[in-house]
Parts: sequence; structure tokens; C-alpha cells
Amino acid sequence: MTEPEHTGPETTGPGPEPAADRSAAAIAAAWRRERPGTPTDSIEIVTPVWRLAKLFADDRNRVLRAAGIDAATLDLLSVLRRSGPPYELTTRELSRRTLVTAGAISQRVARAERAGLVHRSPDPAGGRAVLVALTPDGHELIERSVDAVLGREAELVTGLDPAERAQLAALLDRLLTDLYARVGPPA
Repeated sequence: MTEPEHTGPETTGPGPEPAADRSAAAIAAAWRRERPGTPTDSIEIVTPVWRLAKLFADDRNRVLRAAGIDAATLDLLSVLRRSGPPYELTTRELSRRTLVTAGAISQRVARAERAGLVHRSPDPAGGRAVLVALTPDGHELIERSVDAVLGREAELVTGLDPAERAQLAALLDRLLTDLYARVGPPA
């Protein structure tokens, strides 16, 4: 994941950046100084979101490696687990819920099936639909992995008190809903 060009890291030489040089407010101020009239209203929102996404993604990847699962498999198994008993969905529904293409779901399912984590079968409702179900090994892996990931992420947000977390979650949900309405879901 890379930051948008207009908010890329600002450096002052070797070593870690001084806090004042990497703050989104400082970046916005520098753009206003250097290019008066440049729209900078988004910088203090978008830049921290990009940076947080990078920090969360890097940390999650470390946790996933330790748990013995990759992000794509976690996504697939999580969607199946959250669907409730009997923990099975069609490939079309998996694609819709994971926001990835049918081809990507097919690859994920094939890889997970080879690992013994899911099982494919024809949909009894007929047609060409294929059902994908968690196996006992897949169920055990997702139980262990989700505890590791969500436990770690809960720890990472403890810098905010419960009321602040609720307020931030509500604002992020509002922004995400607005963006979905204006630009659509991620490609």
C-alpha cells in the first residue's frame, strides 16, 4: 500500500522523521505555503488513514505469519465462519462478500481445498453453483487465527478510550458509506 503522491513522506535527511515534519498538518501547511490555492482539506484525514492502514496491515501480516495463515485465506475462511452453521456459501456469495473477482475466489478456494481447509460440492439447488464449506481443519485454523488477529488489533486501539473508539468508528463508517455511494466499492 502506498500513500497518495501529494501526501508522501516528508523527510529532512537520514534517520527517523521529526514528528513535526511527518504530521499531516505540517504537510498540508507546506503545500499551502508552496502552492497557494492547492486543495489541502483532505490531507489531515487521508494521510493518517493511509499511514494507519499501512501500520495495521504490516502488523496483521506479522500476526498472520505467526498463526500460519495468509491474508487471502483468512478472508475466505472468515467469511465462511461468520456465515454460521453449516459454514458454507456459494462461490458467487463468497465473491460478493469478499469484494474480489470470481477468478480470485476460485483461486483462493482451490488453494484452501488443497490445504484441506475447505470442501467444494455442487449446490443441491441446481445449476452450476458450487458450495464451499469449512472442513474441521479450516474451522480450527480460523478459530485460532481470528483470536490472534482480533486480539492483537484490540490491543492496538487501546490508545483510545471506549467512547473515542465508538466516535471514531461511527465517523469512519459514515465516511465509508459516503465514499461507497460516490465512488463504489473497491475494485
